[in-house]
Amino acid sequence: MKYDVLVLGAGIVGASTAIHLQRRGLTTVLIDREAPGRETSFGNAGLIQREGMYPYAFPRHFGALLHYARNRSTDVRYHPSALPGIASFLARYWHHSAPHRHARIARQYSTLIEHCVTEHKTLISLAGADDLLREGGWLKVFHQRAALDAAHLEAERWQREYDVPFERLEATQLQRDEPSLSATLAGAIRHTASNSIRDPGELVTRYAQYFTSIGGRIIRGDATTLSPHWCVQTTEGEIEGRHAVVAMGPWSDKITKALGYRLPLMVKRGYHRHFRPDSGASLNQPVLDAESGFLIAPMRQGIRLTTGVELALRDAPRTPAQLAAVEPLARRLFPLGTPVEPTPWMGCRPCTPDMLPIIGPAPGHRDLWFAFGHAHHGLTLGPVTGRLIAEMLTGTPTLVDPSPFRADRF
Repeated sequence: MKYDVLVLGAGIVGASTAIHLQRRGLTTVLIDREAPGRETSFGNAGLIQREGMYPYAFPRHFGALLHYARNRSTDVRYHPSALPGIASFLARYWHHSAPHRHARIARQYSTLIEHCVTEHKTLISLAGADDLLREGGWLKVFHQRAALDAAHLEAERWQREYDVPFERLEATQLQRDEPSLSATLAGAIRHTASNSIRDPGELVTRYAQYFTSIGGRIIRGDATTLSPHWCVQTTEGEIEGRHAVVAMGPWSDKITKALGYRLPLMVKRGYHRHFRPDSGASLNQPVLDAESGFLIAPMRQGIRLTTGVELALRDAPRTPAQLAAVEPLARRLFPLGTPVEPTPWMGCRPCTPDMLPIIGPAPGHRDLWFAFGHAHHGLTLGPVTGRLIAEMLTGTPTLVDPSPFRADRF
């Protein structure tokens, strides 16, 4: 029961990392308490965001802060009881969201983002998951023309700075492309270089199946039992690895804290529910209502309605009020029918205050590696992160400069 590498966490980041390590000839085992792709990676909007160079910043303007402080916004809600515990994190998040700092972060972040589509396509091809890939981009739709014009200017800036293409769709073109959407929309911005996935949980399952087909192993176990140098308790007994990779998303701090690290990690919770399309309606691509802060996406399970951000402690009781608030708005945007599931799903996005993931060696332990903190872009950056970890672990040239993502920056 000895391996070259133990990868802890079988979400999109862990599964991608395990593939890259196994393909480089390292005996690798993927360890999780659940089947691959059943936790955070199950419930996202399915976007591979090539346009996502600017990670989501904390609002800085007084008017926006006052708006969110009322705690009635459709895109951001918070638990008042959680604020004392996360206030320090939010203050650092606000600090890093200053425009000049945010621009510097985007330059670093873009080095990962620019490879997200090509790295996914490589793994999708290897895993035989082409049926899950939807190419051609996704839409941000707008009710007010002023908001559409502002988004157009932002997209033009992204195109100038990072060569990311887009299309502006006026109302008539939007109706031709998506006839089931509300006819009252002013228009849309289509991010044409991005792709989307028809079932994110199934994509992770396919990646995991490919991993086992090339000799990797998947074992159920409690990753929080990790101890130097490096052992984990599993359903098959204790297993040992020469290296260990922590890729447990919002639960990563359970390991890092036990090993003496105090990395700033907070979660942004989110909800989703699937609905059957009503009256023969169809949706061809994911659609973000940019002014209301919800997204609808055509999935194999139905039309997935996803929420924005809920600021709460990771293990606090579920409060899907945000989903209930946006459902009537979503029904006005698109004819949703009856829900598929009896209750909504909830997941947690692991976030850092500087909006950059933590990717690289642990500063205080030999042969321990970190791969978490991807916030809204876990699906987007899973394969890029996996490749980067594998390259660093094996001492080969890296696809990008990993230094902005090192753990000791905090």
